[in-house]
Amino acid sequence: MSTTGNTIERLAQIGTMTWLDDLSRERITSGNLAKMVATDGVVGVTTNPAIFAAAMSKGTAYDAQIAQLREAGADVDTAVYAMSIEDVRAACDIFAEVFRDTKGRDGRVSIEVDPRISADAQATLAQARELWRQVDRPNVMIKIPATEGSLPAIADALAEGISVNVTLIFSVERYRRVIEAYQEGIRRAAQAGHDVSRIFSVASFFVSRMDTEVDKRLEAIGTQEALALRGKAGVANARLAYGLFHEAFGSPEAADLPEGAQVQRPLWASTGVKNPEYPATLYVAELAGPQTVNTMPQATIDAVLGSDDLHGDSLTGTQEEAKEIFAALERVGIDLDDVFAVLEKEGVDKFVTAWEELLGSMSQRL
Repeated sequence: MSTTGNTIERLAQIGTMTWLDDLSRERITSGNLAKMVATDGVVGVTTNPAIFAAAMSKGTAYDAQIAQLREAGADVDTAVYAMSIEDVRAACDIFAEVFRDTKGRDGRVSIEVDPRISADAQATLAQARELWRQVDRPNVMIKIPATEGSLPAIADALAEGISVNVTLIFSVERYRRVIEAYQEGIRRAAQAGHDVSRIFSVASFFVSRMDTEVDKRLEAIGTQEALALRGKAGVANARLAYGLFHEAFGSPEAADLPEGAQVQRPLWASTGVKNPEYPATLYVAELAGPQTVNTMPQATIDAVLGSDDLHGDSLTGTQEEAKEIFAALERVGIDLDDVFAVLEKEGVDKFVTAWEELLGSMSQRL
């Protein structure tokens, strides 16, 4: 492996592109985001309701726009999305050159549909269309959760030519259905006459939350065998997902995509360690490999830039070891199906809570 460039640039040489898991008006107007693109090797941005709630609840960066929205009599939902959309548009413009240079593969900025409608595919699709129209930038991605209720909206949005970031994926089985939705959507897009080479998608597989939930259960079991498995479930789960990615997209026959269509890359999300005993770069160094994206919070980006922990492709050929870890987890009494169900519900609930808190505080400011 080449030793030129910073650690994020070396990570890109392995095949993992780095996106920032954060966005705010202050990052944009201060030049911080542009600097991260120019000097750090960051090539995309993801957002979610919790990120916007944190950004809009502090400082004065949004005051002028809030005053304008108040004067216009905007309701709170309209106001919050108006501010979010302005940030996403500005970020899309900052990443426009990356977008052009990578022919649409990177330079992407994601914005999420309202988490409160995740059980309603039609409402999710309607909002995905509206966000796509309002942001009006070719490098935006609309985030749609991989919940049972929203799965049909993923295929429908892609079929209309909308680039989709599928979020809140926790299990390999749910990821399999996400891949099927992607394949269906792209086939329908081609049949409708869309240029499928310009439709991109990533599948966001959540990592650290898996360890948080499983470790808690392992500690409750308390045996030596159980405790020895702490901190291993998240990486193993993602490596199994990467194996499925290769199974689904490793050959043209398996991918079953129209000519010119893109593969849907796996994206590692929730890659900031929750347990301070674990290395800050755990979910980066152990999940590096071809055709992947890692979206990192600022602290993880700082840790990666300040480290030299990479040891090449740590994904390819790791699936058997990952299966053994899952078998060991089941032997000590971990109900993985229940883990995945709990994580998905918690994932949606956390975003709903963050969104409702933001709406409450913004309602007062309006």
